[in-house]
Amino acid sequence: MTTNDGRRAAPKVAPERDPLGMINGEGVITGTVVSAAVIAAAAGHLEETRIVLAILGTAFIYWLAHLHARTLGDAVKHRTHPRDALREALAETWPILAAAVVPAAILLVTQLAGVKIRTGAWIAVIASTVLLTVYSFLAGRRGGLGLGGSLASAAVGLALGLLVIGLKASLH
Repeated sequence: MTTNDGRRAAPKVAPERDPLGMINGEGVITGTVVSAAVIAAAAGHLEETRIVLAILGTAFIYWLAHLHARTLGDAVKHRTHPRDALREALAETWPILAAAVVPAAILLVTQLAGVKIRTGAWIAVIASTVLLTVYSFLAGRRGGLGLGGSLASAAVGLALGLLVIGLKASLH
């Protein structure tokens, strides 16, 4: 199957294979990177609770900006009413917010376990890197890539996580 411009179209994925609407990985990858970057920048400067608030607040603002841009872009591109574009954008962008919960929860759990903030932050950033790698691999598979392409996609996710680790290491 090809598109009008000659590119090979990705195979259709049955809805039952994607019950959470996270098929392309865009939102979970973006939300994870944003959250990990907040941890990298804030750890050592803020207490755990404030870092969690910074993660959730930053992800929320980023999501609102993405929602706004996606709504307007889709309304113009598809010549549809912005209300319809908003409904579609809400359904497709919520994983940005959902992904922020995981690093925030890791920080809260490590705090409750009595782990020092620096250690908890490293645990959250490393866990985020692992998640980026897995999300990227799964998005590649669900997008129709073979094993090699999915591994390449996972390598890009890993590279994003390593960039955040490098940022954290350079700041602290």
